[in-house]
Amino acid sequence: MCTYQTETVEVRASGKSTEGWLPLTSATVYFDHPVHFPSGHALMIDVRNADRGPGARLALEMDAPSARALAEAILQTLASVPEDLQRDSLVKHP
Repeated sequence: MCTYQTETVEVRASGKSTEGWLPLTSATVYFDHPVHFPSGHALMIDVRNADRGPGARLALEMDAPSARALAEAILQTLASVPEDLQRDSLVKHP
C-alpha cells in the first residue's frame, strides 16, 4: 500500500444512500490506488458514520486536477457566503 498523507477530520454532514439520508461524522482524505476509478492513483475521500457500520459511507475517487478544482470551488463558494449565514449553519434546523 502506498498511501501518502492521510487526513481524517470530524464533520457534521448528511449523505444520501440507497436506504435514505444518514448522518455522517468523519471524513478521511488520502491518495492511493483507487478501487473503481480507472487510474493508477487517485485522491480518495471517504465520508462515514462509524457508529452505523461499514455501509454508512460515501466514497469518492478522483484524479488530482478534479480534486483541486473541487477544493477551489468549495473555498470560493464559502468565501462568497456572508459570515452570519455561516454561523447560522452551526444551528440545528428542523
